[in-house]
Amino acid sequence: MLATVMDRSNLKGTKAWSAWLMSRRGLWLFVAIFLGLTGLLVFRLSALGSAKQLTANKGNVPTVTVTQVTMSSVPTTVSIVGTIAARYDIPIGVEGDGGLVSGIFVEAGDRVKRGQLLARLNVSVLQPQVGSLAAALDQARAESELAAAEYRRAVAVGAAGALSTEETERRRSSSVTAAAKVKVAEAQLAEAQAKLGRAEIRAPADGTILTRSVELGQTAVAGGPALFRLAQGNEIELRGEVAEQDLPLLKVGQPVTVTLTGLDQGFPGRLRLLGAVIDPSTRLGMARIALSPDPNLRPGAFARADVTISQARRPVLPQTAVLTDDKGSYVLAVNAQNRIERHAVRVSGVVPAGVAIAAGVGEHDRIVATAGGFLQDGETVNPAPVAVGGA
Repeated sequence: MLATVMDRSNLKGTKAWSAWLMSRRGLWLFVAIFLGLTGLLVFRLSALGSAKQLTANKGNVPTVTVTQVTMSSVPTTVSIVGTIAARYDIPIGVEGDGGLVSGIFVEAGDRVKRGQLLARLNVSVLQPQVGSLAAALDQARAESELAAAEYRRAVAVGAAGALSTEETERRRSSSVTAAAKVKVAEAQLAEAQAKLGRAEIRAPADGTILTRSVELGQTAVAGGPALFRLAQGNEIELRGEVAEQDLPLLKVGQPVTVTLTGLDQGFPGRLRLLGAVIDPSTRLGMARIALSPDPNLRPGAFARADVTISQARRPVLPQTAVLTDDKGSYVLAVNAQNRIERHAVRVSGVVPAGVAIAAGVGEHDRIVATAGGFLQDGETVNPAPVAVGGA
């Protein structure tokens, strides 16, 4: 009976516990205990994973290829950009009244001598005029000779009283007038002959015909477009422009190498003239370079000239080692602790061996050669065997 009473008591306690758990307060307390245990478990697992990841990262240091800076001889050059032109480009046109072009005797590219006939205008009107004036001159000369003879006879017989003084004076006046008419006729004939001569267009100097812009049957007029352009003496030059800051480095007489677009051949030249002023809008100055005649040096061709100013020893790095961002050009160096350091640099130019550096790196610095854009300042790296840079 006692056992029965105890069983009933236990049953009542179990029911009471279950009832308490089912109450609202008991339910919230149970949930809180469950969440706390779950969070503790997650925290322990996360800490364990972080420790493992940290251990793995310690053995995952990136390997980079570096190049050691060496000094190389780098030329300092000034570039002059411009076009090929004739040193003395002479336009040849029509003198006088002009006329119809009846003959052309040269083509562009022909070499001519001073006085050589280039073209001729129609002279069908001028030639008769010259003939008529020549005949008038002969008539005037004959009349002048006759008047002069009569005056001499009057002087001879005037002393004997055969002719009056008035008659003698009249004959003298006729002789002077006839002589003056001869001079007028000579001047008129010379003018007509000059017009006839200007109908023949001739070369004013030795040289090469650059262009021919006249055709048969064309009417050429004085003051119109040039019929020919002549390169006097076949002298050729490069007419270029130079940046304002580079002009003080140039001197007349410096040797120059000129290159043309599409040609690997270089043409030697010499700086012959520097401009006296700077264009205020472009900040450029003029430079002219004398060149030797060559069939490839055609006036109008685009050309570039490089003037070597000096030779200097500068660091030279591969182009892949020099990076650029909004702060300027820079390189990534590896210090003694194998950490990345950013060095700002000033590039002085590009040479066949790479990029010449004017400032920003030391002679024995180790510079990341490739893939520097994937590294960060302060990052630890494993430098590969050093490849010697420079040339």
